[in-house]
Amino acid sequence: MAKGEVPSSAPLIERVRVIACGAIAREVLAVCKANHLDHVDLICLPAIWHVYPDKIAPAMRDAIAKARAEGYKRIFIGYAECGTRGELDKICEDEDIERIGGPHCYAFFSGNEAFAKIAEEEFTAFYLTDLITRQFEAFVIEPLKLDKHPELKEMVFGNYTKIVYLAQTEDPALQEKAKWAADYLGLDYEYRFTGYGDLAPAILAAAQH
Repeated sequence: MAKGEVPSSAPLIERVRVIACGAIAREVLAVCKANHLDHVDLICLPAIWHVYPDKIAPAMRDAIAKARAEGYKRIFIGYAECGTRGELDKICEDEDIERIGGPHCYAFFSGNEAFAKIAEEEFTAFYLTDLITRQFEAFVIEPLKLDKHPELKEMVFGNYTKIVYLAQTEDPALQEKAKWAADYLGLDYEYRFTGYGDLAPAILAAAQH
């Protein structure tokens, strides 16, 4: 698990435990650093659970229970709905805590309102973020066994027309990797710089409560 750094002198009652997806760890830490949120503690569940969302909710309940046992009064879920079929929302209701708004990271990085406007028109788009681009092999190729069975590319991605790289940072190396991923899957390529979108205000709001 990744952990954000906080001064040991910060009273626990004033600190915020953010339990986030490892896929957005860099971004959460960047928001905290840029806004001097030294009272925010970050722990992350494995990023690869982006591919196995059924694992998220049970682990989230355990992480919340541990945070409560450690004395944290302020807890925030660093996930959107993320394919948990309502389980994270049930946890939010049961525990009286909040999560990042939106259906998934592609939406909140784009801005949930903006993403909702284009989602119906882009149902044939396959989205990448910085993390998924950086670890395309681990997040896409290996779980789908495309390296061993390349014939599955057409079966899995045949209804997609393009890859859209939603970039949190302006990194030429990642842009080249995303283009490579599009070529690998035989899809068109589109680049959009989103920055952190709705993530930053969500973390700021959680830190100020």
